[in-house]
Amino acid sequence: MTETPSNVGTVFLLGAGPGDPELLTIRAKRRLAEAEVVLYDALVHADILAVCRADAELVFVGKRAGKPSERQDAIHERMLVAARAGKTVARLKGGDPFLFGRGSEEAEFLRDHGIPFEVVPGVPSPLAATAYSGVSLTHRDLASSVAFVTATESPEKDRSSHDWSKLATATQTLVIFMGLRRIRELMTLLVENGRPATTPVAVVQWASLPEQRTVIGTVESIADDVARAGLGMPALTIVGDVVHMREKLRWWDLRPLFGRRVVITRAKEQASTLATRLRDAGAWPIELPTIRIVAAPAPDRLEASTGAAASYDLVAFTSANAVEHFFEAALRSGRDVRCIGSAKLAAVGAKTDERLRALGLVADIVPETANATSAADAIVAHFGGATGKRVLFPRSRIGREELPTRLRAAGHVVDDVVAYDTLPPTEAESERIRAAFAQGVDAVLFTSSSSVENLLAVLGPDALARLGRAVVGSIGPTTSATAERLGLTIDFHAATPRVESLVSALETHLTARVP
Repeated sequence: MTETPSNVGTVFLLGAGPGDPELLTIRAKRRLAEAEVVLYDALVHADILAVCRADAELVFVGKRAGKPSERQDAIHERMLVAARAGKTVARLKGGDPFLFGRGSEEAEFLRDHGIPFEVVPGVPSPLAATAYSGVSLTHRDLASSVAFVTATESPEKDRSSHDWSKLATATQTLVIFMGLRRIRELMTLLVENGRPATTPVAVVQWASLPEQRTVIGTVESIADDVARAGLGMPALTIVGDVVHMREKLRWWDLRPLFGRRVVITRAKEQASTLATRLRDAGAWPIELPTIRIVAAPAPDRLEASTGAAASYDLVAFTSANAVEHFFEAALRSGRDVRCIGSAKLAAVGAKTDERLRALGLVADIVPETANATSAADAIVAHFGGATGKRVLFPRSRIGREELPTRLRAAGHVVDDVVAYDTLPPTEAESERIRAAFAQGVDAVLFTSSSSVENLLAVLGPDALARLGRAVVGSIGPTTSATAERLGLTIDFHAATPRVESLVSALETHLTARVP
């Protein structure tokens, strides 16, 4: 082992888990967020990479069976060079680093070259495949022993190290990694070495993800069963009587939106709550933002408005974005939430109200219906017939004029200031949107008029045809009106203008369509 330089970086060997990004451990998440260089495998979920710091160097190194990938010695060299440059390195591996993940080889290499390392275990794929498919690895009455075996061994070996005469019946449950391409041969070996041909078998593809598929058969039939179903890699094979438990224990693929490809069109910064709610329902959320929220085109004016806010009778917010950008401008100019002084606050929409509360501010006016008409009526009623009240209205550059127009008509003075701008997607983002619709989607969710207008513009003249048979949902009447004006039929509406309600409406609509 070589001497370790004092300025050498540390390498973290991190288990990313089986697929579901929420199965990443807390420690792995912390270490990943610290890394300056991240070497990640093909099966690492893209959402996990969102944890990485903005300036981290992300390096894809493949490592997926049956696909071209970076050679192991090249990965070793990348870790070594980065660590010797004094950088913190995360080697992010699917599943667990030490369970058929070659993590031990990487750790050995690092130790031999004097590089400090840390190993953070991940949720192993067999634990996820069995839990998410409803197959328990062990059971008091069915199985008290488990064996894990890989069907892909080192090419340097002269012959397989597996002694199938012992392995075939050594444990009640047998889990085979990377065995799909050899499944017929493997099942034959099991029968030849004493495993009954009637033993139940489960093959689970894309474990823990909305695209998960599970095929059940027997040792004798499973090769034909998976071929008929068209299963591909990555997949795990579970052999044993515990497979009988699936009908009682399955839950993931019974979720109301399981496997549905659902497009989220809202801005990236606002999509996470909706994506999480969809995942909980089993859906496959596809984040395709059709709007970009950017800073105000005249930030000086916005910052000046925060200094004058206390002189107004009311500050009216119609979106969480307006709240966010207004108070960020206040901070930039050396102020904080106290800049509003004794001015009253109006919040249009539950999310706007929640964002104010997160800042320790309670709105004085929250109209029951989240639209400009109700907001104007509520504000006028709050002023009790008085006129000449001064209202500060931080808003989007392309925001609708109804609220300030109605307030001015009622005799009040409204000073609106652009708090943020809403832009269409970039050309690269537009290409990604078109590609996703070419693959087919099951549902599209709209949360604003801009998202409708921009999506149809991106999809072009044949936008309605590109939507195919996807059902379309809207969060509110204003969004629905825009869609219908543009010739788009809204299939379902949220009962209240909240993403939770929109997802519930989607579940109800799709359930009703099932014969």
